Amino acid sequence: MIQQEAPHSEALKIGDVVEGTVEQIVPYGVFVRLNNGKRAMIHISELSRGYVKKVEDVMELNQKVKAKVIKIDERGRIDLSIKKLQEENARPVRATSPAEDFEKKLASFLKASEEKMMDLSKKTKDGKGSRSRGKK
Repeated sequence: MIQQEAPHSEALKIGDVVEGTVEQIVPYGVFVRLNNGKRAMIHISELSRGYVKKVEDVMELNQKVKAKVIKIDERGRIDLSIKKLQEENARPVRATSPAEDFEKKLASFLKASEEKMMDLSKKTKDGKGSRSRGKK
């Protein structure tokens, strides 16, 4: 598939890292004026590696941002991602596989659960776990 670039995006390509300034905040993301004068959008889901409830929690007007170009559509609209850039820069070296991580988490959960059950059982046997109401 041959992808023709729109006139607005001749100098940019997917994967480029760009810088710009937040010029508009909307409920679904932010619009950024790139240093080359072009306008781009960062969707709320691409603002951070963590959950973002409100755009204003992580972005403000005139804030300088650095992001990765993730899409340029046929109309020349540019989509950016701060999250993808963060992921590239903070890739942890995995010493264990996801299955081993799961096993460790499961074992930890089971141990904590057993301790809580033993504590609860002990309290109910001692009579400290129940409260009597009404007459004494």
